[in-house]
Amino acid sequence: MTEASPGAEPLRPSRRNLLGFVGAGVAGLAAGAAAGGVAASIAHTGGGAAGGGGSVVPFFGAHQAGITTPAQDRLHFAAFRMLSGTTRDDLVALLQEWTTAAASLTSGRSIGTGSEPDNALLPPDDTGEAEGLHAAHLTLTFGVGRALFDPRDGIDDPYGIRARLPQAFEPLPSFAFDLLEPDQSDGDLCVQACADDPQVAVHAIRNLARIAAGSAHLVWSQLGFGRTSSTTRAQDTPRNLFGFKDGTANVMSEEREALDEFVWAGSEAPAWMNGGSYLVARKIQMTIETWDRASLGEQERIIGRTKLAGGPLSGGDEFAAADFTAADAVDTASPAIDMASHLRLAHPTNNAGVRLLRRGYNYVDGSNTLGQLGAGLFFISYQRDPAAFVRVQRSLKSDLLNEYIRHIGSGLWAVPRGVRRGEYLAQALFE
Repeated sequence: MTEASPGAEPLRPSRRNLLGFVGAGVAGLAAGAAAGGVAASIAHTGGGAAGGGGSVVPFFGAHQAGITTPAQDRLHFAAFRMLSGTTRDDLVALLQEWTTAAASLTSGRSIGTGSEPDNALLPPDDTGEAEGLHAAHLTLTFGVGRALFDPRDGIDDPYGIRARLPQAFEPLPSFAFDLLEPDQSDGDLCVQACADDPQVAVHAIRNLARIAAGSAHLVWSQLGFGRTSSTTRAQDTPRNLFGFKDGTANVMSEEREALDEFVWAGSEAPAWMNGGSYLVARKIQMTIETWDRASLGEQERIIGRTKLAGGPLSGGDEFAAADFTAADAVDTASPAIDMASHLRLAHPTNNAGVRLLRRGYNYVDGSNTLGQLGAGLFFISYQRDPAAFVRVQRSLKSDLLNEYIRHIGSGLWAVPRGVRRGEYLAQALFE
């Protein structure tokens, strides 16, 4: 991030952040610490370097960035929960501060007065670890959770938004073989930070979490590397940790009609969601060691594609249409593509034509005492209606791949339409 320009206005603590620090048991430091926490929420919008020039992805637009944006290589995904007793005003104030900060972060600028405040007795407005790294194509995509519309703390509608709950925004059902861990699932708010540099993505989430102090708490997050899907035809198809090409048939940014049909919410949704989407995140642990002992033939039968080239087992290159009626070249009584293969069960022809825009990442969370990797796929998909994901996931009940994977985290968020200049995130939800 580049230094903030001289002349930025002095920053003052808000009552919300001051109370947050006091409630955290640091009353003796509240005045100074709150000033720093609030400072992180006010981005400098004056002149100065944009940070990286061509590495900047515009934050403002009809749709939120980070959906059809060419998929970057790094991810830091974070889920937040609003603190007990917070109100509609607290939520609006947080979204306003996040908007201001996100506009600066994504353009490569430091937050507030930067990492060197005029008063050395105050914490810096920006944590500083991204200085000099520029924007790195950082995108920040924000979503709101279903629980924000439900009663809590004995209040029927604490944030005054239940009347604008989209009909499609229903909690995900339980799926076969789910082994979900509560501390890696759900959240009132989510932020998807993607960038070419992992430190830029981590810096963004770190500073948004600082801004949230007193209103929302970071409850879980996930680092990802090595995108597992392409979102534009200019990108090569990547591989997942099983070594297979992933997301060959993904909805691409060039497919305008497909985006309108499968990704962007339309007139069926409330105005605040027109041009928005629904984000599903699933943390899928892979039993790497077991998979690595399977034969190549077995691996290809499970996936339904060749491992090296990525073509369907019915023949052709990676982008050839799968022929589910083709017979196996050796055992002509059997289909070339197994009836329970991942390719067949997830294919649009097996799901009434449904397509998802996938934007997942590989992850490794270290290893256990047996030397087994805690690794897998952090699956992310965007769809016009969560029911589309539900349909595909239910189709995978008999997937041969289920022997080698465990779904351990899950979440669903409504991603509002893009932010216009002068607006704040999800503003139409509150007006």
